[in-house]
Amino acid sequence: MQRRQLLGLAAASAASAALVGLPKTSWARLSWPSDPFTLGVASGSPTSQSMVLWTRLGREALAQAGQTLAHVPVTWQLANDPQFTQIVQQGSLTAVPELGHSLHAEVSGLLPARTYFYRFLTGNASSPTGQTRTFPTPDQPASRLRLAYASCQRWGDGFYSAYRDMREQNLDVVMFLGDYIYEYPTAASRDVRLTTGGWVITLEDYRDRYALHKSDPHLQAMHAACPWIVTWDDHEVQNDYAALTPGFPGDDTVASFVGRRRAAYQAFYENMPVRYADFAQLLEHQSNQVQVFGSVQFGQLATLYTLDNRQYRDRQACTPVDRFGSARINPEQCALLTQDNRSLLGEQQEGWLTRQFKRSQSTWNVIGQQSLLGPRNAGTTPSFISNDGWDGYPVARQRLIDAMRSSRLQNPVVLGGDVHQNWVGQILSNYAQPESQTVGVEFCGTSISSRNGATQAALAEILRHSPYFVFANAEYRGYGVVDVTPHNMTTTLRAVKNVRDPNSEAMTLARFSVEAGQTKIHSI
Repeated sequence: MQRRQLLGLAAASAASAALVGLPKTSWARLSWPSDPFTLGVASGSPTSQSMVLWTRLGREALAQAGQTLAHVPVTWQLANDPQFTQIVQQGSLTAVPELGHSLHAEVSGLLPARTYFYRFLTGNASSPTGQTRTFPTPDQPASRLRLAYASCQRWGDGFYSAYRDMREQNLDVVMFLGDYIYEYPTAASRDVRLTTGGWVITLEDYRDRYALHKSDPHLQAMHAACPWIVTWDDHEVQNDYAALTPGFPGDDTVASFVGRRRAAYQAFYENMPVRYADFAQLLEHQSNQVQVFGSVQFGQLATLYTLDNRQYRDRQACTPVDRFGSARINPEQCALLTQDNRSLLGEQQEGWLTRQFKRSQSTWNVIGQQSLLGPRNAGTTPSFISNDGWDGYPVARQRLIDAMRSSRLQNPVVLGGDVHQNWVGQILSNYAQPESQTVGVEFCGTSISSRNGATQAALAEILRHSPYFVFANAEYRGYGVVDVTPHNMTTTLRAVKNVRDPNSEAMTLARFSVEAGQTKIHSI
């Protein structure tokens, strides 16, 4: 991977080396006056035989060492033990300024269902030790999968205490469903901790904002504990953007927004344990697009899907005065909502997902995506909806549900985020017919830290008029744990008592079980 990466960046790399007037520095000779690994380590994109190992050298350490524009050699090691007495694989990479001095070691040839330990070395510095684990092979029976789903971690809104609790859950994998960073400046009047850097617009801005979020010790510890599968939502670029259309707030022209989105997508690659091939065309300036959606099997037990609902979507329908971004609208006055060709996922991704459903032989099919699938009916007339989530794309939602039904997909489970509230419910074959058959279940998670302004009374009213939902909570921040066996699935909603307290205790908000072959949710 590193050779392909440097081929695409050869000219820029040579220019940078000439600019600083320094040859490549042997990692064995480089002396760091401060720790270059302040952003931690991570692993991700797991399969039964491969893993991406990630780190990024910190700007302050690079500056202190006089390496800001240098190419910095780094060694990675993967071992069977945390003492690294049994090294399985190791290799060399070069951290280049064109990629924010990020490093992605794409390691293959690993044993399935195996725990490994990894670290990075440069000069006199060693990174924290990370732990990761490969998945069982697709044809291998698996007795248990334990995953967490999380989203929405605005820095200023609170502390990441939820990750301290998540670290104790003994997970196989974390599915992060979007809004890893927020592009807003600080809201000093209400922020719990200061967001530095103002509005995020340029590549340097995005790099700095990721560095701010990744400075949190609980987030770093959770990244080092197990592999992550990541996707994005809007705030990794701009609130409520849709494909190549800007969001709101902001006054970007479409032309400048394309450059902003490119910068944001590159920064996402630089800061996540994802594969170079999925971002290669963008990084090599051959395309404005990347591939974030994908799937991976966890033995015969489950297939995990991750979707991308931003890059290919149609613009939000009927936002007043043709303003960019989203709005709450009256669906009875928006004919665009019923147009057959409108999509949230895009034609290519919809087709891919349908084909994946048809070939799946897994006992459980877990679909990680960004938002709440089922419509929330408040019982008012007219019943206003948000045009940014699935409610704003009802025909596309129906196509997704129809694909589950026509493929006879076994035990579909939809995980979501975005709304900063916990929602638990059955997926109906047709939400326009409340008595229609149920085809699966959904668990939409609250935020790690991002605020929510809804009241429990408002959610209670929605529950009363939306009987396919069985639980809703807007009060607490946290995450969910999904425990899957061949016979049943248990979902535990974990919450911190006070997101504004860095030492807040965590608690179980609710627990639910679903039997394999059934779509009824039991509260336990």
